[in-house]
Amino acid sequence: MHTYIHTYKLNVRMGKKGDLSNFERGMVVGARRAGLSISQSAQLLGFSRTTISRVYKEWCAKGKTSSMRQSCGRKCLVDARGQRRMGRLIQADRRATLTEITTRYNRGMQQSICEATTRTTLRRMGYNSRRPHRVPLISTTNRKKRLQFARAHQNWTVEDWKNVAWSDESRFLLRHSNGRVRIRRKQNENMDPSCLVTTVQAGGGGVMVWGMFSWHTLGPLVPIGHRLNATAYLSIVSDHVHPFMTTMYPSSDGYFQQDNAPCHKARIISNWFLEHDNEFTVLKWSPQSPDLNPIEHLWDVVERELRALDVHPTNLHQLQDAILSIWANISIECFQHLVESMPRRSKAVLKAKGGQTPY
Repeated sequence: MHTYIHTYKLNVRMGKKGDLSNFERGMVVGARRAGLSISQSAQLLGFSRTTISRVYKEWCAKGKTSSMRQSCGRKCLVDARGQRRMGRLIQADRRATLTEITTRYNRGMQQSICEATTRTTLRRMGYNSRRPHRVPLISTTNRKKRLQFARAHQNWTVEDWKNVAWSDESRFLLRHSNGRVRIRRKQNENMDPSCLVTTVQAGGGGVMVWGMFSWHTLGPLVPIGHRLNATAYLSIVSDHVHPFMTTMYPSSDGYFQQDNAPCHKARIISNWFLEHDNEFTVLKWSPQSPDLNPIEHLWDVVERELRALDVHPTNLHQLQDAILSIWANISIECFQHLVESMPRRSKAVLKAKGGQTPY
């Protein structure tokens, strides 16, 4: 035994961090039962005298060599029951501050906790402070209409959605206001030029564009010089929508999607679509449903690419040229993947019962 223990001691001479394994505790008990003193056992095994004494006492008292110490350090002030209580407080008020959560938790509790403990507990539970995701406010009536749309198209496959041409308008600003910018300054440096962020009214102007695409190809992107009214939209429909639909869907099996903007619902627009209903169909669209329109994600692509430019546009003409260039270079995999997500989007609306979805 002494030869074996001597060999083992060479492996643990560098010291032991944390609690001992069951095997190591058994070696301690074996050494003591063999007649070695605490000091001799400590020297032989390479553990401290305190460790040798503690392990052997535990064995004498309980007859076990397995560790009874589950964890070291201070006992957690918020146990499993307390975490469930804190979870209910979070569910009841997602916008509650750390101070409010701590105050509400301490009500009726024998042992109160501080804000630091609340913060640590929330992180352990997986709760982190985040900016809320912005979604449109959906009325009860429009929730029902969204649900009706999702039910009507829940059996549409990707092949069905390939027959839809998507459209929308978007506006891109020349300058962006970033509310997340933070600086470090002293109390009296609030007006120091290096501590200021300049702003321009209405973002320094912007460029509005109208675009359309389908699973097969990107459609035209049309800059809109002024406010889009029914007359201007009629020109877009006749000059761009019509040739795109007749070219991409010569069998008249295509659907044209547009939202419910006032200029889209004008009488002259409705009459024009009626005159051409033998060539393609206007998809009946549900209100307040940008999450169902994949072109919204293409606008996000354009926005990200604009912000990533090495040389940012300094005037509206440069901004328009940059937008058109980015749009023309969107990969086919990008917009086809968006169309292929439509069955999942419809299922998400059904699951949310017409409410907001992650899209």
